Amino acid sequence: MKNNLRVLRKAKGYTQIAVQMKTGIEQALLSKYETGDRVPPTETLLMLAEFYDVSIDYILCRTDNPNVNK
Repeated sequence: MKNNLRVLRKAKGYTQIAVQMKTGIEQALLSKYETGDRVPPTETLLMLAEFYDVSIDYILCRTDNPNVNK
């Protein structure tokens, strides 16, 4: 699964550990979500979309506009 999670994290200047501290999502899971080894569950996608202030569709590369369907 292609996603924008790594792009979003780096654009904000966060490390995976920083995102873990702010969201409670384990760093190992964040890494797997970013590489596409695992698909985040809906609840996690909602949390990450709110955290990065983008839509889930943007995270999942269904749109290039981070505000579509937000």
